[in-house]
Amino acid sequence: MQIDDVLLDKLAQLSMLELPQDKQALKQNLEEVLGFMDNLSTLDLEGIKSLETESTPLREDVPFCDPSIPQSILKHAPKAQEGYFIVPKIIET
Repeated sequence: MQIDDVLLDKLAQLSMLELPQDKQALKQNLEEVLGFMDNLSTLDLEGIKSLETESTPLREDVPFCDPSIPQSILKHAPKAQEGYFIVPKIIET
């Protein structure tokens, strides 16, 4: 798959990343990764059992009841109130 400037700019916008000035090396790296992913489509999976039917055994859901742990964590926070971290607003309306 070819990565052009338009696609790279769209990926940067979606990921909210600032790209380096030299985008050529980044495009080559992304094309190499996508090439490796294309190799997966060439695998012969005939007769391989799907893992979709396998399930992870569930553990008993036991509530955590040690109230000292949250308090010991919150005492290291720059700002905390009523058992919660106080953080600056990051989404502007």
